[in-house]
Amino acid sequence: MMIIPTLVTDFTTLIMIEVIFYDPDFLPGNKLIYSVIAARYEDKWVFVRHHQRNTFEIPGGHIEENETPDEAAKRELIEETGAVKFSLKCISTYSVTQEGETRFGKLYLAYIYEIGPIPDVSEIKEITFLNDLPNPVTYPEIQPFLFKKVLDWLKP
Repeated sequence: MMIIPTLVTDFTTLIMIEVIFYDPDFLPGNKLIYSVIAARYEDKWVFVRHHQRNTFEIPGGHIEENETPDEAAKRELIEETGAVKFSLKCISTYSVTQEGETRFGKLYLAYIYEIGPIPDVSEIKEITFLNDLPNPVTYPEIQPFLFKKVLDWLKP
């Protein structure tokens, strides 16, 4: 379990954010909301920039109605990175608790073997390939912990 304190913009309020990782097969009582996919392509990490943001992030998004987390992960990976050929594995279920509200998601690792153009339906403006997490990163109170979980999972 990790608890991450984050200061809000007025610098007078301390918001506690708790990120907890569970077994990949864990199904919470609450609905799963997110599928996040740490992706590798040609020995680099893949990060995307949403057209409404200035920072890069790990690909991922909301699980749609009548969609499984695995289906959402595949769809998001294709929509956000242009992945054509890839492998995908769920490595953890996770929760994020902030201001008393807990939301759950699934964390995946993908290896992309072929990338095409980003589809027209995508919200992504730009894609980049890096050796490490970008700085700054979107959702800095959460994404570094998801990325670290992936790196720890990859260790022998």
